[in-house]
Amino acid sequence: MDIPVEVARAVSPRGEVVLQSRPAADPTRAPSLELRVNGVFVMDTVETTSERLLAQAALEVVDTPGRVLVGGLGLGFTAREVLADPRVERLDVVEIEPALVAWMGDGTVPHGPALLADPRLAVVEADVAVALAEAPDASYDLVLLDVDNGPDNLVLDINAPLYAAPALSDVRRTLAPGGVVVVWSATRSPALEDALRSVFGDAEARAVAAPGHGRVGDYWLHLAHR
Repeated sequence: MDIPVEVARAVSPRGEVVLQSRPAADPTRAPSLELRVNGVFVMDTVETTSERLLAQAALEVVDTPGRVLVGGLGLGFTAREVLADPRVERLDVVEIEPALVAWMGDGTVPHGPALLADPRLAVVEADVAVALAEAPDASYDLVLLDVDNGPDNLVLDINAPLYAAPALSDVRRTLAPGGVVVVWSATRSPALEDALRSVFGDAEARAVAAPGHGRVGDYWLHLAHR
């Protein structure tokens, strides 16, 4: 029977973060890891298509993504894909849950230590909205927000302001001229498009197919250029 085994658990002011192991269908393969926040499935190590597609699609819209910020560490697959691009000189990943950072660093997530060892990578333990508010002007060429599954599929309700005009104004300020913000979403969000237009003057929504991801319909990139 496919029964998950708890690997690690932490409680923060935002609730409970759990990492669990699930046996692979193929007994010759290693078990998968699954991340849940307050009982809600967030991601696992079996199907990482969406995390990788997010990075790939975002990097395609920036000519020189030397300085990148990713909101949300998760299990590290978006960050790893960003670092696979040789144009990236610096990657700041902002993660609000210290336990996730610790589990990546101490090997609880097996691929974590190698990822964090990349000298271009800095992990900041903070709320991404606060980190953006405190960042200097023109700090980044690309800001990639993967904190939730989009504004209409929040992992934490406290993240809702991140997708509204005040926080998006901080994003715009931290972008260098020609820089791009990309928000990953499980569904298209007209409200986010409107908020981006109000701050950036224009915005775009792109459908992104994730073949074999086990869901019906496309994911969406919401993006705007400074």
